[in-house]
Formats: sequence, C-alpha cells, structure tokens
Amino acid sequence: MDSTALDLGEDNSLLLVDDDEAFLRRLAKAMEKRGFAVETAGSVAAGQAIATGRPPAYAVVDLRLEDGNGLDVVETLRARRPESRIVVLTGYGAIATAVAAVKIGATDYLAKPADATDVTNALLARTDTLPPPPENPMSADRVRWEHIQRVYELCDRNVSETARRLSMHRRTLQRILAKRSPR
Repeated sequence: MDSTALDLGEDNSLLLVDDDEAFLRRLAKAMEKRGFAVETAGSVAAGQAIATGRPPAYAVVDLRLEDGNGLDVVETLRARRPESRIVVLTGYGAIATAVAAVKIGATDYLAKPADATDVTNALLARTDTLPPPPENPMSADRVRWEHIQRVYELCDRNVSETARRLSMHRRTLQRILAKRSPR
C-alpha cells in the first residue's frame, strides 16, 4: 500500500497507544496520511479513557507501557466496541503474549520495529486471509542479536546478569556484544 488515503469506510477513527513518544508521533503522522482520524495516548490510563469515552473503529496498542499492560486497553476497547480492529505492537515478541492478545480480542500482533505499512495491512486485513510474508525478513542471526541486545538493555547493561538470564557464559556474551550487528 502506498501513503495515499485508503477507503476506510464511514468510521476511520484510530487510537494509537504507545509510551515511546517519538515512535507515536511518527506513526500518527503516517496513519493520518493514510486517511485515519488519529487520537494518541501515552499510557494505559489515557488509552482506557479514550476507549471508554470515544471507542475507535481501529486501535494499535503497545503491549508494555510504563503504567501497565496494553492488553488492559484492548479489553476495555473490546468491551465498549466489539467490532473494532485492534493490533497489538510489542518489542518483546513471544508466542505466549501473542496468544493472550488474540484471545482477548486483538485482530493481529506485530513485533517492533513495525512501520506504518505493516500496521495498516494488519488493521485492514480480513481474518480469512493470511498476510503476505515480509519482503526483507531479519536473518536468524539478526533476530538472535536483537534479542540479546534487548535483554542486555533490560538488565541495565549488566553483562553478568544478562548472561545469567540468557543461560549463556559471560565471556561468550562479551564476545557477542563486542561484534557488529549481523545483517
């Protein structure tokens, strides 16, 4: 899909919930160019307030927010507007959370980094069709490297703690961290 406006039907309202302010602004701007009427929230509380007061036709919700779990916003929205199409976005992709998101009513689940085209395709996809595979998927080495980097950051860049959580020898982890990221 290109960045021109799409046929979204009568209700083109879209709620974006993410605590990464820069990402939220970029995605909001890109989705407005595609014809959505965007409203943003930076927390679970703000997302739930909008979902309760003005439940949108579409929503993109980050899974982990500073004040809680984005699935709480999904549940609120699903209760107020059952037909809404909801995509859960997360940097912490795991099968268990994907299953939980879909069970409580998410239409789709995307791992970050996802761009506006990925989000739009997920929001507008019909449930009876599978989405096309990504054009340039990350290599297995890159996925592994990204996961190690994320855990390293979550452990406040503590090599010993990261190695323990990854069940990896500390020296092995240090060698991986010293290398450039794979393509």
